[in-house]
Amino acid sequence: MEASLYTPVLVLNANFEPINVCTTRRAIGLILNGKASLVMNGRGEIKTISFSYPRPSIIRLDQMVRRPRPRVRLTKREILRRDDYTCQYCGQRSPNLTIDHVIPRHLGGQHSWDNLVTACPACNHRKGSHTLEQVHMRPIRAPQEPPASAKYLFSRHLHENIEWIPFIEGW
Repeated sequence: MEASLYTPVLVLNANFEPINVCTTRRAIGLILNGKASLVMNGRGEIKTISFSYPRPSIIRLDQMVRRPRPRVRLTKREILRRDDYTCQYCGQRSPNLTIDHVIPRHLGGQHSWDNLVTACPACNHRKGSHTLEQVHMRPIRAPQEPPASAKYLFSRHLHENIEWIPFIEGW
């Protein structure tokens, strides 16, 4: 029962825009404090000695929360996810991919979304600290910052929470 308090719950803004994912425990706290309302249950109940509470899957904040547009953080995990865990030079899927600077840092290449790609160890070694033209290589897809859409941001939760799809697809 304790583990069920930490399952993910989709948090919608007052206009039904997905803005966050929180735990069931936090969602119930928001509902009990009158800051959010239940949109979808679908997970049964949490029973205490004197009360029974629905286990929310989706909640909606009662007040509109203004916040800046989210951006995807530049991390190794996000670069691997953006490139679909595939070497961008040979197309191989490998469990031990590395991150490669398309334009090497010592030649003025930046540590940015449009200069970083995933590479298998063989391709990364082949390219080394050279430019793509020098080693006659080119990436399968041009690197760019992934969109900070709700579908991209919350996709890792969708395989176990398919009831979220109608609320995420529209944003």
